[in-house]
Amino acid sequence: MAASGSSRIVIIGQAPGSKVHNSGIPWNDPSGNLLREWMGVDKDTFYDAEQIALMPMGFCYPGKGKSGDLPPRPECAPHWHKLLLEQMQQVELAILIGQYSQKYYLGDAAKANLTTTVRHFEDYLPRFFPLPHPSPRNRLWLKKNPWFAEQVLPVFKKLIGGYTADKK
Repeated sequence: MAASGSSRIVIIGQAPGSKVHNSGIPWNDPSGNLLREWMGVDKDTFYDAEQIALMPMGFCYPGKGKSGDLPPRPECAPHWHKLLLEQMQQVELAILIGQYSQKYYLGDAAKANLTTTVRHFEDYLPRFFPLPHPSPRNRLWLKKNPWFAEQVLPVFKKLIGGYTADKK
């Protein structure tokens, strides 16, 4: 978790993986590298809490499951998110990474699955921008859905640039 009262963007991810849990630095892994590439920002901008807040759905490493990490602990977001977001009055855009944040924040407005929700990202603007998780485990999803790189990422990168360009 990293945030400031002046953050204009909040990235709401899943839960820290084991590498991030051990380092204590959010998105300090291959997923974070790809997310920064998608955003078109460097590490200094990404980790500048005055610009970008980083808030997971679960605040601790949930452990390993049969096919990867377990889901974020369900009590974290209901207990902490409202309180934390009240301290971030300048947030204009919440980037919803993965199905857990999308289901929590979009509720009934979320589509039938993550792919359809991401494909219809414009339905959630200007408040939310849903994305798949940039995990190496999702490389197959990215390959199967070339429209994401062709149609969604250019809009996403341009939008992020509008929030961060004046701060450089």
